[in-house]
Amino acid sequence: MANFNYEDLGLKDYKECWDYQETIHKLVVDDKLANKKSSEINRFLLVEHPHVYTLGKSGDEHNLLINGDFLKKIDAVYYKINRGGDITYHGPGQLVGYPIIDLENYKVGVKDFIFKMEQAIIQTIAEYGLDGALKDGATGVWLDSTIPAKSRKICAIGVRVSRYVSMHGFALNVNTDMRYFNYINPCGFITYGVTSIEKELGRKIDIQEVKEIVKAKFNGIY
Repeated sequence: MANFNYEDLGLKDYKECWDYQETIHKLVVDDKLANKKSSEINRFLLVEHPHVYTLGKSGDEHNLLINGDFLKKIDAVYYKINRGGDITYHGPGQLVGYPIIDLENYKVGVKDFIFKMEQAIIQTIAEYGLDGALKDGATGVWLDSTIPAKSRKICAIGVRVSRYVSMHGFALNVNTDMRYFNYINPCGFITYGVTSIEKELGRKIDIQEVKEIVKAKFNGIY
């Protein structure tokens, strides 16, 4: 069982957190290069962000459906960033996780790393009676993934891996304000919906409880 060094950042500005990730990523890479082997340094950030849209390096800007003036009106900001994937939204009530780890130390490749992340989230939402699954041709965790008319994403995933050290990660909708997804084509999709644990269960969820479940599931899956 893994023992990740979790750090709960509470509600933190996206750019500040991105810079913090980069600092930790460099620390892990430098340690790896200095020792000429995999690094045992790891950090797993858990955070919520103020309203923000982020576009991955291969994403299409047209998937942001609003302009700068409207962004200000809804108190949101927008960044082009260096992870994979298309556009996504982060905001209060959404649990974002950033595992910054040396994949070689855990003997996993990039695809297996993403798969393990998806499985940990599937196990997390199962604690709330939700049946999450993978979807062909898409990353993340979905409900009713095999029924096109009902498929809805509950967790987005986008990562960057350099020298086999990861950053960025997952965004699990817990008590997310789902209206903010109306202003984008989430992850580039125009035919599938998005959802949250709160929306599925019809009640507010204790996000601190979700954090503890996430920690246990990620530790148990490695």
